[in-house]
Amino acid sequence: MPLVKTGAPAADLFVAVADGDPLPDGPVIVSAARLLADGPALIARNGEIGVAWPNDKDVAELQPFLSRLSLITLAFPKFRDGRAYSQARLLRERYGYKGELRAVGNVLRDQVLMMVRAGFDAFALEKAADVEAFGKAVATYSVFYQPTGDQRPTVRDARTASAATGG
Repeated sequence: MPLVKTGAPAADLFVAVADGDPLPDGPVIVSAARLLADGPALIARNGEIGVAWPNDKDVAELQPFLSRLSLITLAFPKFRDGRAYSQARLLRERYGYKGELRAVGNVLRDQVLMMVRAGFDAFALEKAADVEAFGKAVATYSVFYQPTGDQRPTVRDARTASAATGG
């Protein structure tokens, strides 16, 4: 499964570990259940921790772990299910999460720009052919009407800057 980060192909350094399996050295992704059950031991571990967070769980439960999580994967199980958009925005804007937010599952190139706007910075793709299209989609627009956590300038920002400089 190809990984795209900031619009370019990237190597996935994280290894998904099933519940009950021993943790290997290096970056790992554990389930939400394992993180919630063994959180202190996982956090004390000398290595990067990621969590596969389902889209039907409240991201507020992640709050005690956010400063130590390097990666959170949020699931898009099917095209019509957009709950992970809300989760991403909450993690970025309300809880100030700075680590990697990875979209997994039914990640479609038509939606990549809105996923970036919601706070995603990495995408696990089902088709290698989509890698180039994802890079182009991220660069399609440079100015937006609505502000979000991705800090891209809005039309209002541009107008305010223009007025301030007399332009």
